[in-house]
Amino acid sequence: MVDEDTYCIDVLTQISAANKALQAVAVGLLEDHLRHCVMQAAADGNADAKIKEATAAIARLVKS
Repeated sequence: MVDEDTYCIDVLTQISAANKALQAVAVGLLEDHLRHCVMQAAADGNADAKIKEATAAIARLVKS
């Protein structure tokens, strides 16, 4: 779009839309991780490491 000299506001709008789409993918991946990996670790009696891992992932997601 930039190479095509598209209006700056339209480029910013597309960047915002792409960011929101990526955030939605990240939240979906995090939910899958919690539902599968963390739940499995909890069932195996070894949830602490997975909970710490998920907490760190959430912190990174919130920061971005």
